Amino acid sequence: MTAFETDGPAGGGASPSRFNAGVGTGVTDAALRIRSTIERVIEGKPEAVRLALIVLLAEGHLLIEDVPGVGKTMLSKALARSIDCSVRRIQFTPDLLPSDITGVSIYNMETRDFEFKPGAIFANIVIGDEINRASPKTQSALLECMEESQVTVDGVTYELAAPFMVVATQNPVEMEGTYPLPEAQRDRFMARVSMGYPSPTAELAMIASHGSASPLDDLEPATDARAVAKLIEAVRTVHVSPAVKQYTVDIVTATRNSPDLRLGASPRATLHLIRAARAAAALDGRDFVLPDDIQLLAGPVLAHRLLTTAEAQIGRRSAAGIVADIIRALPLPASTR
Repeated sequence: MTAFETDGPAGGGASPSRFNAGVGTGVTDAALRIRSTIERVIEGKPEAVRLALIVLLAEGHLLIEDVPGVGKTMLSKALARSIDCSVRRIQFTPDLLPSDITGVSIYNMETRDFEFKPGAIFANIVIGDEINRASPKTQSALLECMEESQVTVDGVTYELAAPFMVVATQNPVEMEGTYPLPEAQRDRFMARVSMGYPSPTAELAMIASHGSASPLDDLEPATDARAVAKLIEAVRTVHVSPAVKQYTVDIVTATRNSPDLRLGASPRATLHLIRAARAAAALDGRDFVLPDDIQLLAGPVLAHRLLTTAEAQIGRRSAAGIVADIIRALPLPASTR
């Protein structure tokens, strides 16, 4: 029995596939509840909310980047509070130590032995606020956690509970007191989203809902960690055709060959793009990935990993714009079945 129930065959003219409501004890409804709960706090940013949910269901990590005061931390807190699971917040500062994140072994005088004191990374959802205000040495403490869902301290490896997700915020690197994220750190984030300023209508709604008290105070969890784990398991079964896989590889390969880029996307980026597309298809009620899913997610998943050449920077060509040009230049796959 699959995690989805198909009303018709995938492909042109097919009826859209829907989640099988009997699988995972209503995990589809849980995904919708999480999204509606977050949108009670984040006004006028449905794309950012959807991307955050996609990354959660795809077992990835999210980087929220923008100027101060546009709701970066609010989005990460709303996502965390929408799930009844363990949540820890780390305020990244220049004096933060790697052991503050991973934990440390402390000598116990009573037992005459070292005992491990877990750090802030031991939670289902970890909010890293202003991650680029800590030194690269401290940032590197997240590398093993984000890639392997484990922590190694003094030669002993500790597994992190599933689901595990890091939601990090950062200010633009040009701002005072910030450090650029190393390439290895950026590559571990499945997607990057920029909040942007709200529309006047959304800002008026924000004044009404946030003016007297924070809406986070009244936010109730929409689901729990167990239901999220089941939904993640169902997302893994979403079908990706050979043609769509080849299309994804073609996009990633084009970033490596682009004359405007001095660093293209990694194989990890290819895997992240496929996994994110599976989650996007599942949110749309499909059990198969379309080229549209790949196209819509290519920018958020790939752009933050790319480094542009000096010539491209002089020409004010952004990594996201280069990815968009690559997508426009590549032909669509002939079949998605």
